[in-house]
Amino acid sequence: MSTNTAAAKGPSIDSKTKRKLKETAYACWKNKNFMIGFFILLSVILVAIFADFLAPYAYTEQSVGGRLEAPSADFWFGTDQLGRDVFSRTIYGSRIALWVAFLGGIIQLAIGIVVGLASGYFGKWTDRVLSFLTDLTWIIPGTILALAVVTIIGKGLTNTVIAISFVAWAGYARPVRAKTMSLKHMAFLETGKAFGESNFSLMARYILPNVIPSLVVMVSLNLPGTIMSTTTLSFLGLGSQPPSPDWGLAISDGLSNITRAPWLSLFPGIALVYTTFGFNLIGEGLRDLLDPHMKSQ
Repeated sequence: MSTNTAAAKGPSIDSKTKRKLKETAYACWKNKNFMIGFFILLSVILVAIFADFLAPYAYTEQSVGGRLEAPSADFWFGTDQLGRDVFSRTIYGSRIALWVAFLGGIIQLAIGIVVGLASGYFGKWTDRVLSFLTDLTWIIPGTILALAVVTIIGKGLTNTVIAISFVAWAGYARPVRAKTMSLKHMAFLETGKAFGESNFSLMARYILPNVIPSLVVMVSLNLPGTIMSTTTLSFLGLGSQPPSPDWGLAISDGLSNITRAPWLSLFPGIALVYTTFGFNLIGEGLRDLLDPHMKSQ
């Protein structure tokens, strides 16, 4: 009898899951922002993955053509002052942009979640200290603080991403703290306490899952800012260092020849705008899909 009951329940659960997946897929398909952003980011990801096959030259290879050759059938994006193929360097630059988005998002989320959960859950002096740190980070101009951190830990792409993440985490900590404070006295948390679950277990099992939808939206909306901030620091010479194909560094290097060879800055700039536009669109789409309340605000 129990076997028959379990067998009867199996298809029902499976059909509910399939129906839920179909509804989600249909909602995504109907959301224009999400779909356009998805295909833009998919194209960037595919370019980054297959850069070795798409780029006709290595990004460090010099004298593949004449110096500062204009775009042509041989060199689609022209060449730079060292005779390097700008198209190949722009292709490889997509890997750096995605790495920046991934690493920056992970660091910012990790710090923001830990600080927000601890501040909202424990309250009292813990909340006062962590809230003070959050507010202090929030009020200092991000670029200035990032410049200070880079000056301390040194130049380089990874250090730049870490510096920016140490500035941007406050944007995640605040909503996590607010959500935690609204949930910590709910009945299901009190039940968990009654069964002897630890504070860590209560935060991880009951509070964090309720925060994730809003965090997914925030990450997708904030990643363009992370990429742009990293590009800015590379532009200022504090991020990626030559001969990196970083788009910000390419734009900076191209300024010295902007009137003679505008393509040096133009094509990396277009790639940068294209990528950040994709992140913005997919963020808007996820906001509509996962957090209707945020949309109404």
